[in-house]
Amino acid sequence: MGIFSFNAIALAFLLAIISGAVNACPPSDREALLALSSSLKEPYLGIFDSWKGTDCCSNWYGISCDPTTHRVTDVSLRGESEDPILQKSGHSSSGYMTGTINPSICQLDRLTTLIIADWKGIAGEIPSCLASLPNLRVLDLIGNSLSGKIPDQIGNLQKLTVLNLADNKINGEIPSSIVQLSSLKHLDLSNNLLTGEVPANFGNLKMLSRALLSGNQLTGTIPISISNMNRLADLDISRNKIQGQIPAQLGKMKVLATLDLGSNMLTGEIPPAVLGSTGLGILNLSRNSLEGNIPDVFGPKSYFMALDLSFNNLKGPVPGSLSSAKFVGHLDLSHNHLCGTIPVGTPFDHLEASSFDSNDCLC
Repeated sequence: MGIFSFNAIALAFLLAIISGAVNACPPSDREALLALSSSLKEPYLGIFDSWKGTDCCSNWYGISCDPTTHRVTDVSLRGESEDPILQKSGHSSSGYMTGTINPSICQLDRLTTLIIADWKGIAGEIPSCLASLPNLRVLDLIGNSLSGKIPDQIGNLQKLTVLNLADNKINGEIPSSIVQLSSLKHLDLSNNLLTGEVPANFGNLKMLSRALLSGNQLTGTIPISISNMNRLADLDISRNKIQGQIPAQLGKMKVLATLDLGSNMLTGEIPPAVLGSTGLGILNLSRNSLEGNIPDVFGPKSYFMALDLSFNNLKGPVPGSLSSAKFVGHLDLSHNHLCGTIPVGTPFDHLEASSFDSNDCLC
């Protein structure tokens, strides 16, 4: 073999090494991920066994990179999914992981998606530095054992569209800065230990379509500003300690389809505009202290898949206009002080007797 051909081979080999190094993720991104994995223990699936080699953009489980810059953009580790790695483990599509979320994750300043969800045993606090990641669009930490508070500066994440912290042990108040998340579409803080009030200017979240705050210890009243949210389809504040009256303005919301205010401490009468809304399909006002008559405001455009007014202090008759509703799937008026004759015809002919149990004098 001539010297020229040997040098050519050596040069090609050297270029291949350089090219591989250039196309690999930066050492700083790799080190940040390894620090994250060192703080987590996952005994059954071995998902971190794939986090080997110098290029974290290549075949590292749950990691995606920008094809141009080779910076890490997505960390997606979900403990409950249909992923084959969960299937082959024999753990019925459910993983278990302990440890904490290492603040080193914040060194990934090109991160757009951070999902560390449904691992049940991950504890500790949410790193406050996550609020400094300028490109973050999805933050999903549902289904762990995280405690502490939601970072105060969460409102800095101007590109965030999904914030899901449900099913943890997070305490403290909802940060006032949360209303600055101008791109947020999905908010789920349900089933935590949150206290304090829903921010009065919660309605500033103009892009929000789902607001799920149930199963906390929230107090105060329902902010009237919520009625200004023209894209809100689902509002669930059930199983809290919310007081005061139901704002009539909620009945005027254009796309609100599900309203769940059950198991609170609401008082006053049911606003006719809420029961008469033709957009609401699921309405739960059960287990409060609502009083007065049930507004007789149903009509041919009323379409309720579920209407639950049980366990209140409602009196008077069952509204006759319910017979004119287009559809009522599930109706529960039990445990009130209703009186009089139950109307006949649709939807009453398919309802269980339990829908009317424990009232004063229904017949």
